[in-house]
Amino acid sequence: MKYVGAHVSAVGGVENAPVNAHEIGAKAFALFTRNQRQWKSQPLKADSIRLFKERCEEYGYDPGCILPHDSYLINLGNPDAEGLRKSRDAFLDEMTRCEQLGLKMLNFHPGSHLGKMEVNACLSRIAESINITLAQTSGVCAVIENTAGQGSNLGYTFEQIAYIINEVEDKSRVGVCLDTAHTLAAGYDIKTPEGFTETFRHFDEVVGFSYLRGMHLNDSKKDLGSRVDRHESIGKGLMGLDTFRMIMTDPRFDNMPLILETPDEVFWPEEIQLLYKQLKS
Repeated sequence: MKYVGAHVSAVGGVENAPVNAHEIGAKAFALFTRNQRQWKSQPLKADSIRLFKERCEEYGYDPGCILPHDSYLINLGNPDAEGLRKSRDAFLDEMTRCEQLGLKMLNFHPGSHLGKMEVNACLSRIAESINITLAQTSGVCAVIENTAGQGSNLGYTFEQIAYIINEVEDKSRVGVCLDTAHTLAAGYDIKTPEGFTETFRHFDEVVGFSYLRGMHLNDSKKDLGSRVDRHESIGKGLMGLDTFRMIMTDPRFDNMPLILETPDEVFWPEEIQLLYKQLKS
């Protein structure tokens, strides 16, 4: 079964996210559990935690179909000591919040070398950051999102993601989220049937489908290999509908959150319905 949703607002409290997801017809959703543009946030209130769990149950959202996203400030491979400390502290806080909410996953961008350290050293530092956090938490999977490779961001090749996973000690608590726009921008042709087949054959060979925990479904304003991260509404970008039809009809992407991060949330209800229509086309 396909579980399509969107990254919905949690303004006013995390307990509002499942309500917002339900209102757009989502079967899955993503959220920020804290202000994503601040290093520190107030702890979750007991009432918010209780209401979040109650509303997820009320609207039928299993924790396995909820994919929270961490703060954009966090860089687990930061070459600077102070930035690394702040990132690790914030990541631990994010993982702890997921524990409190009864969630199973936390999605994050792996990190950036900022032009100050060698690529593999940065990848090892990211893995070390994950290990430190997993040792202090339980039950939540650290889900690495592939990037477009913009600037000094790492995690844009399947080999880089595999490198990180290889150095994570508890492999039962590490996974991957693939963003379609990032995948295309990073140089993987998922627009054609042949390219789609080869891309996911390569992903399975290098990383393995056993690690795939979810996807971000975004069309792209930028083309193959651009290394530029610019999302577009479904069917209005350079992928068209073909990529999303292939995902929706492929059982390898069943039973995981498929999350829209497209730029105009007004269209999310329509986009969700459009994606489900691909099952019948």
